[in-house]
Amino acid sequence: MELKLTRVDYTQVGLTSSKCLRILPSSNPKTQQKIIVGDHDGLVQLFSMKKGEVQNVFKTAPDKKITRVELGGALGTVKDKIFVSSGNEVRGYTKKGKQFLGFDTNLTQEIKSMHISGSDLLVCGDYVYNHYHDCQDANHFLAADQINDVITLPAEKTKILVPVLACEDRLLRVMKDSEVLYSVELPSTPSSLQLFYNDGGEQGDQLLYGTNDGKIGLVQLGRGSALHRWVTEGSGKGGGIMCMDHYDMTGDGVRDLIVGRDDGTVEVLSYDDGDESEPTLRFSTNCNESITSVQGGVVGNGGYDEIVASTYTGWVLGLTSEPMDRHLSSESGVVNISEESRTKIQKLRAEMEELQQRVLREREQYQAATQSAYPGISAVPFFSVKDKMSLNRSDASYLLSLEVQTAIDNVLLQSDVPIDLLDVEKNSAVVSYSTCDPESGNFLLATYRCQANTTRLEVRIRTIEGQYGTLQAYITPRLQPKCCQVCQYRIKPLSLHTRIHNFDANRPYNVLTLKGQFTLPEMHAWVVFCLPELPERTPSGDVAEFTFVSTFLDTQLQCVYSAGEAVFKSDNISTISILKDVLTKEATRKKVRLDISCEVSEESVVHALHLLHPRLEAQLMLAKQVSLIDALRELGSHEADTSFLAPEYQYILDNADELQAQYRKQPCHLERLYGMITDLYIDKYKFKGINVKSRVPQLLEILDNYGSLDLQHLINYFQAN
Repeated sequence: MELKLTRVDYTQVGLTSSKCLRILPSSNPKTQQKIIVGDHDGLVQLFSMKKGEVQNVFKTAPDKKITRVELGGALGTVKDKIFVSSGNEVRGYTKKGKQFLGFDTNLTQEIKSMHISGSDLLVCGDYVYNHYHDCQDANHFLAADQINDVITLPAEKTKILVPVLACEDRLLRVMKDSEVLYSVELPSTPSSLQLFYNDGGEQGDQLLYGTNDGKIGLVQLGRGSALHRWVTEGSGKGGGIMCMDHYDMTGDGVRDLIVGRDDGTVEVLSYDDGDESEPTLRFSTNCNESITSVQGGVVGNGGYDEIVASTYTGWVLGLTSEPMDRHLSSESGVVNISEESRTKIQKLRAEMEELQQRVLREREQYQAATQSAYPGISAVPFFSVKDKMSLNRSDASYLLSLEVQTAIDNVLLQSDVPIDLLDVEKNSAVVSYSTCDPESGNFLLATYRCQANTTRLEVRIRTIEGQYGTLQAYITPRLQPKCCQVCQYRIKPLSLHTRIHNFDANRPYNVLTLKGQFTLPEMHAWVVFCLPELPERTPSGDVAEFTFVSTFLDTQLQCVYSAGEAVFKSDNISTISILKDVLTKEATRKKVRLDISCEVSEESVVHALHLLHPRLEAQLMLAKQVSLIDALRELGSHEADTSFLAPEYQYILDNADELQAQYRKQPCHLERLYGMITDLYIDKYKFKGINVKSRVPQLLEILDNYGSLDLQHLINYFQAN
């Protein structure tokens, strides 16, 4: 069954954080429900809709920004009590607006996530988890990495409280009191948690997680271990998961999964086989602003199911199943509008005219003030920027997303290290490049000019490992007077590595050992400088251990360090070379003396070449196919029947557009592979004290003829002294 939903805008509040909108439950399934929403202005407001008009039930005074809104109540009863987190305080309101709770948690950090289960309150800052029972401190935990979300399994079914923390280090931590009962490894960083079917399933032990790179997975949490039921394979095109909910939108009696993503997409997915297989997509739309909350319910008109969503810039909107043409009738080709719709249109026109007059008056007053003989002040307007730069493992590129609360005029990107800008399909901005002088430390200067009313921009970039520095984004909104805000992003030496938890000890490894008078926090700071996805705070304990995988080559890196000693293992000698150079430089800058020893494995070089071989072969084949397209098309224009062509040429002609699109998505990919092989060759002999840069042209000649040669020929050249 095809699902048809129509967007309806209800109101606009201030900027919103994730999960700051809820729909109050109703005793009758098809009666209209009320919406509670909290924003960054500190306002909490409850409203309903009546004949298309917003009817406010209550609105609080401005305060610190609202970071989370949850519904609660006694176990087994209707959850109609409203709880909001603001700063380090949790407040409770009845559905009539009376405040019945004002609880100061005494956290030193701002509350980022919160969950209510009966009389149990769970709050989390960046690293701290606190559990309160009847507002009394019960348990607490200091996580090794940032906490992104918190939830509990339904106590009505499990009979005990089972908190679950979603952490930045790709782990779900299942808690028991103040300790971790066990951890669940995930394929990506979890960003949002939601109970399966909103109640944890039949046993109450099933939990959905959404990740930063757009995957959704289902895990079944046992008493001592977890079972992965399924995970959707995100292609890297979908945005990160911000929020989820379950509601029967298709009317088949089974709750559907509603998903809100940070690229503005709202999706409805149906469970065809229950929890046995991943859900199938039934509906998708893009709102052009990141979605912070989604809830299913009946809001606009009684009897019509809809999805209510909030966006980062504060829009509260509905995706309703109500047919929008039900207020229209047609007779003899003349469309008649109902009296209700006509009144609504007239009121909207009156509001628009009033707003235009107010804007005109304010602009005239401002112009008069700036031209006055008396000294005046022209205040630079403040605007909030929501930004995220995340590594996509599928294509080894970074996605930089910038979202502003007002329309963006242009964004200027400047980098002091070489990076490539890749195409983004959803990006409608016009990009122009300026010439740069690399000798002055300027490798990139690109301007993105945005279309009108664009509040969100995505840029995909690919870095080069070993080249590190800073990428700066100068964001100019459509505001008067003109102003600009600068965001900085560090490009790290091993920027294309990502965290994993399993280390393959069977590979041939090169080992770098550092010894010296350094502390654990000092070495951790140096490792954080080199590698992404690491917590800024020093790990607890005497020894720190982290494992990484290269998203470009699939080689691994293990870092084990303590006070006075650090050991790094990698099956890519270039990774060890980069670490050695950067860590030595940092130690010299800090005036710390290091004793350095390296164990180089000859087998690791051959191993790395075997990993590079299929990528190099595929890129050479793609480049060859693309180079033949024009000639084959010209041949096809002269010959009506091209069946005489060899199968490989017929394939190129039939799939020409797809091949060209694939080639455009991977600019400089072949050059990158050439560069990695060249670095591997130079680094291999550098550890032997031999400079082989004069032999690089001969190596490049072998690579140019790689299609007619084989891998063994390249290995022989590497092993020749």
